[in-house]
Amino acid sequence: MKSAFIFAAGLGTRLKPLTDRMPKALVPYCGTPLLEQTIENLKRQGFDHFVINIHHFAQMIRDFVDQHHSFDTNIEFSDESDLLRDTGGAVKHAAPLLQQGPFLIHNVDIISNLDLDGLYRAHMEDKESPLATLLVSSRETSRYFLFNDQMRLVGWINKSTSEVKSPYPEIAQQPVEELVKSYRTLAFGGMHVISPDIFPLMEEPAWGEKFPIVDFYLAAARDHLIRGYEAPAGTVLTDVGKLDQIK
Repeated sequence: MKSAFIFAAGLGTRLKPLTDRMPKALVPYCGTPLLEQTIENLKRQGFDHFVINIHHFAQMIRDFVDQHHSFDTNIEFSDESDLLRDTGGAVKHAAPLLQQGPFLIHNVDIISNLDLDGLYRAHMEDKESPLATLLVSSRETSRYFLFNDQMRLVGWINKSTSEVKSPYPEIAQQPVEELVKSYRTLAFGGMHVISPDIFPLMEEPAWGEKFPIVDFYLAAARDHLIRGYEAPAGTVLTDVGKLDQIK
């Protein structure tokens, strides 16, 4: 079984007014709802078990999947109707459905030509058994992950605000200008492969029910291997979660 967890619970505020009457996952892109495109793309790349988290217009997503006969695959729902848990909390909440082995996280509003099977295999074949493997790329943005020469996550920076986050005090106390000289600065692509070994760590009281996955990774990076996987040349990765971008 090759599992993928599709983030589809968001309110879609950046796509208003479209999301006043439908969830972001069902907004059409080139005539086809984003969720359908995501599932079909993942199926083509060998994924056969899907978990979808739902919150905003949750029943509409359930009905859509039912109407399409679960796209002739195995689909389960992680229902967050009671509380929108952010990305880390969403993973923690879905734990009972994702215990079979490593799973891919895919945001429903990302369109790409990425070899998703290649990302998954990179995680599976890593002899150091990382806790997670994060898709990253060299592109212009304000926020970057920091990686050492072995592509191990060691921190995060915001170039606009000069904010630095790292579980290593010697990194956290350095200015951004020095860190960009010493470490690889790469932007997160919103896709990652996670080992189910992550779930016991998320049960620590400090995390609660709602938290961002990036904050979790930065806290876990000191004691656990979080690996970066740089997108191959020619990869196109587009966030269509805003009106101007989807147009």
